[in-house]
Amino acid sequence: MEGKSGIIGAAGGEASDSMKEPLLGSRAGGSGGPLEERGGDEEEDEGEGELDPHVVEQYYSKVQNGRLYLAVLSTALGPLSLGLTLGYSSPAIPDLERSPQAQLRLSPAQVSWFGSLVTIGAVLAGPLAGLLVERLGRKPTLMLSSVPFVAGWLLLVTAQSPGSLYAGRTLTGLAGGTASLVVPVYISEVSHPAVRGALGSCMQLMVVLGIFTAYAAGLILGWRWLAVLCAVPPTLMLLLLVAVVPESPRFLLSRPRRRAEAVAALTVLRGSAVDVRTEIRLIRQGQQQQQQQQEQLSWRELRLPVLYKPLAVTVLLMTLQQFSGINAVMLYAESIFRAAHIQNSAEAPVMIAAVQVGVTLFSGFLMDRAGRKLLLCLSGVIMAGSAAAFGAYFKLTGSDGNGTLGATDLALPYAGGAPDHGLVMAGASTGSLGWLALASMLVYIVGFSLGWGPIPWIVMSEVFPVRWRGVASGVCVAVNWISAFVVTKEFHDFSEWLGFPGAFWFFASVCAAGFVLTIVALPETKGRSLEQIQAHFEGRPPPPSPPSPPLAASSTPAAAASAAAAGSLSQAAVTGAGGEPSAQEP
Repeated sequence: MEGKSGIIGAAGGEASDSMKEPLLGSRAGGSGGPLEERGGDEEEDEGEGELDPHVVEQYYSKVQNGRLYLAVLSTALGPLSLGLTLGYSSPAIPDLERSPQAQLRLSPAQVSWFGSLVTIGAVLAGPLAGLLVERLGRKPTLMLSSVPFVAGWLLLVTAQSPGSLYAGRTLTGLAGGTASLVVPVYISEVSHPAVRGALGSCMQLMVVLGIFTAYAAGLILGWRWLAVLCAVPPTLMLLLLVAVVPESPRFLLSRPRRRAEAVAALTVLRGSAVDVRTEIRLIRQGQQQQQQQQEQLSWRELRLPVLYKPLAVTVLLMTLQQFSGINAVMLYAESIFRAAHIQNSAEAPVMIAAVQVGVTLFSGFLMDRAGRKLLLCLSGVIMAGSAAAFGAYFKLTGSDGNGTLGATDLALPYAGGAPDHGLVMAGASTGSLGWLALASMLVYIVGFSLGWGPIPWIVMSEVFPVRWRGVASGVCVAVNWISAFVVTKEFHDFSEWLGFPGAFWFFASVCAAGFVLTIVALPETKGRSLEQIQAHFEGRPPPPSPPSPPLAASSTPAAAASAAAAGSLSQAAVTGAGGEPSAQEP
């Protein structure tokens, strides 16, 4: 990057001279004099009128993404740590069940709690992190999450009793739940529309990469040394957050007397070739058009369409994601490989995680080209068909729900759980249909990773007003983790009630319901600024659309694909829910 020595601290701070110089020397798309002449007036953007679209286009054509990618990569170590947390129990559980230390040897009931306490910790993190992210900021809250991450792994490394194991899992779940809230919000707020979808998919990509790493490392490392490995990413994240990551400019602009910090943070993220006052004005104009003017958040604001509509849609997305059956599919992974007569079925989790990583990476390239809505629809159709085929497999092989579930590790909100090491499926020896089970499982994983895995988290980070983004996201995260806990803890009883065929046909119907929800209620957010998305839910005309930078300005293939897709989107024809113009309500 062009030699910027000043970086914003955890709570903001004044920009260094090296960060201000580009602003003083560049007037690309800006208006008015240098910052010193304007005195840092908090209201300087008000009353200046709409920006010329050509000025906005010129601004985005000069944006440099290198420092933005570095900031996103640094914060993505949080989701990587979450993935390690989710994947850790798959290799750790067999070791703990056979531990030579009697006090650490876990019973089936203890193993179940060893897995489920992660979800409980994450549920607790939802409302807590939602409050912290609004009061302290995005960056400080993410920094705080590294503390329970590291403390939890240290407890696991030094554990001498089940109580220490439980405490370690709860703390890592608490930290993981916090990261699952803060990171999508931060990425959406610091990204510009051309790359927001691709960068937003980094959340899911890093989670499944963490799961894959835990599975693969677990083949050669014992459970204590694996915990040591898992403690490295959150420690590195803390150091990088302090050194190179600025606070979210949108958060800073939502706070009084912090405009100068927002300018400095945005300068770090956009590079020295542009005058970021152009984007500051775009953000401020969108914020000023919102109809929430109270100093404090009020629950009466839930009556406003800009809040209750996206909240209802996102809560439904989170619930349907978990009730789609992904946890049950992961639960049966090893047994399905065994039924298909595949050698080394114990390595099935590693193979599945590798598929997830590859497909999630591919979906990141498509996110800003195909759009969220199309990918969710395609994903729902694929998952519904493969879940129905799963049900047919269980019906044809006579697996009617009377199988036994032993020591289960819970698959969690990102489909990272391990298979049940004690699972016995009636009819699993029917190898003639093993291909159907294997094909259904792999196609289902592909479908989930393509859309319903990453997109609900991206949508959550895009649709809420900045004043409510932390609290509303906290509600959505809590709903997701509660749903994960319910599905994984109650699946055995549910499958006994409906039978395995009925259970998976139920999952297929949930996927079909998700398809309908996507068509009817979800607006397309590809290529739209956060302020435009909020205008859609309010039913008012959107602010000017920030054009995308040219393809050559993107420094990564994913960003280049994103820029090409968003650049072809006409400002006047942005599609909302059901194909309506963006000014219409869903």
